[in-house]
Amino acid sequence: MGTLIDDFFVHHLSLSREDAAHLHQRYYKDYGLAIEGLVRHHKIDPLEYNTKVDDALPLDDIIKPDTKLRKLLEDVDREKVKLWLFTNAYVTHGRRVVKLLGVEDLFDGITYCDYGAEKLLCKPTPEMYAKAMREAGVTDPEECYFVDDSGLNAAGAKAYGWKTAHLVEPISNPPPEQVGDHQIQSLEELRTVFSELFKS
Repeated sequence: MGTLIDDFFVHHLSLSREDAAHLHQRYYKDYGLAIEGLVRHHKIDPLEYNTKVDDALPLDDIIKPDTKLRKLLEDVDREKVKLWLFTNAYVTHGRRVVKLLGVEDLFDGITYCDYGAEKLLCKPTPEMYAKAMREAGVTDPEECYFVDDSGLNAAGAKAYGWKTAHLVEPISNPPPEQVGDHQIQSLEELRTVFSELFKS
């Protein structure tokens, strides 16, 4: 994905690859999403970006059904919890990923970055967490549990009052300081850190 984003910056902004990579990272750091900077500063069509980046990823070759993930989600107590997808990608990408993982039927809904909206809204802005709560039908931030592999997003959710787990996989560098309530290396750790959400 990083390569496709850099390619987009190179071709649409006429940048060198080095400058494209630098600007891509700056926008990601500043806004939580590279496309936010592209739309804000360069009037790029976000739906074209989605076609050239997210929807162009060869996910069918990479993502396969994940039986362990499915079992984890099936073990969540659905009388206590509504499972909700929350992504900074466009809806087509979010739905495609969970379908390939074989878990699409386990979620009650999805909140996504609407690339067709007049103003892009994405994590970690507080308005995006508010949008997710509205769409999921939740009014109390303390009832929200959030898992994300982005430290920016985990910190934003924690600041909004959500219970958070920041997923830092073993191949990634952990932040200098923990940004969420919990820092985990595997989704299986959710059984321990959020044990109250699972069937006994």
